[in-house]
Amino acid sequence: MTALITRDQLEAEIAAGTVTVVDALGGEYYARQHLPGAIPLVEADVAGKAGELLPDKAAAIVTYCSNPACPNSGQVADQLGRLGYHNVRKYAEGIEDWTAAGLPTETGALVS
Repeated sequence: MTALITRDQLEAEIAAGTVTVVDALGGEYYARQHLPGAIPLVEADVAGKAGELLPDKAAAIVTYCSNPACPNSGQVADQLGRLGYHNVRKYAEGIEDWTAAGLPTETGALVS
C-alpha cells in the first residue's frame, strides 16, 4: 500500500523543491489544470515513460488525481513501486482538495 501525504506536507515539499509531483489524470485534465511543476503520467504510460520522466528511483515522488474516489493516483503509484521506485506517496485528496484550499495551479500541456 502506498503511503499518503497531506496537502500541507505536499505544499511544503513543492515549495522546497524536494518532490516530483505526478498528475495521474493526464491529457486534457492536465492541460486544463495541474499542481505546480507536476508532470503527466497515466497508468498506461508508466512502463514506457517512467524511466525517462523519473530517472531517479530513490527520488521523492507524489502521485495525485482528482479526489479520493479517483483510482488513478494509486494505480500509477503501484506501477511505480513495481518498477523499483521506493519513495512514492499518494496525495489521496487530489486536485479538488488543493484548489478548494485556494492553492495555486498551472495550466498547459507539458512541452518536451
